[in-house]
Amino acid sequence: MTAPITDPPLDSGVSEVLGFSPEAMVSATPPSGRLRLVLRRFLRNRLAVFGLVMLFVLFVMAYFGGHLVPWKFDDIDPINSQSGPSSDHWFGTDDVGHDLYAQVLRGMQKSLLIGLLTAAISTGAAAVLGTVAAYFGGWADKAIVWLTDLFLVIPSLLILIILSQFYRGKSWLLLVVLLAAFNWMVTSKVVRGMTLTLRDREFVRAARYMGVPSRTIIGRHIFPNISSILIVDYTLNVAVAITGEAFLSFLGFGIRPPDVSLGTVISAGQQYSTTDQYYLFAIPAAFFILIILCVNFIGDGLRDALDPNSTGGSAR
Repeated sequence: MTAPITDPPLDSGVSEVLGFSPEAMVSATPPSGRLRLVLRRFLRNRLAVFGLVMLFVLFVMAYFGGHLVPWKFDDIDPINSQSGPSSDHWFGTDDVGHDLYAQVLRGMQKSLLIGLLTAAISTGAAAVLGTVAAYFGGWADKAIVWLTDLFLVIPSLLILIILSQFYRGKSWLLLVVLLAAFNWMVTSKVVRGMTLTLRDREFVRAARYMGVPSRTIIGRHIFPNISSILIVDYTLNVAVAITGEAFLSFLGFGIRPPDVSLGTVISAGQQYSTTDQYYLFAIPAAFFILIILCVNFIGDGLRDALDPNSTGGSAR
């Protein structure tokens, strides 16, 4: 009887060129299958789904909820100043007569926009600097590592407070740049370490020997393999940036009047936190905490969903 024909074992050299172990190659899924797997894992995480839904609701509320009332964030109603929640002023008014509902919506707009932009800049800078340092090595690696270590030891809060004098009354985009400038270092080190490992993989070395441009190798081979950590880092950086901006604004070094953010609204209402007008502090603080929780839930859910060792069955 003729022995059945079996497939030859997977060659380890071929598997190294493709960047997978033989076991991983057998169970490998196409990109579309990988995306479905990540989505399924994410949807099984109840807290992550709750965070995503609530964050979407807060976005809609921040940018469209103002059409439900006749008040703008800088309008003043002196007759009803320091009044409690009512049909005319849903969240009440402050001591000047500003509608707290309109101010909270404006504050969420500003805080969310600052958080998203700051996270994009800091994560992008970390990805580029970490990858360039590890891939090219030499003087570029030494310079970027030295710059990273320098920024890690600088007292960022003190520097932000000092530099805040330069953007006083100017565009809030300067605040975004300053916040991002002190929020990329740790991720850059992580990206550098991952890129050092990827740089020595056979599929990257083969592409270099074939004369593929460095920017193409980085774009097609390096970035896709570190995209998981970058996605998670971006979501977490949104929360860090919103917290940083709120803290600076609370201290009087962030967004300046007449514009507002959640930090300035909380700062203005904190003196009433122990009075019968506690809502001036409690309401904006509640929205701030809710935003931070939602972003952190999403970040944790993405981290678990993108983790290849995760079982994906969490229903927290």
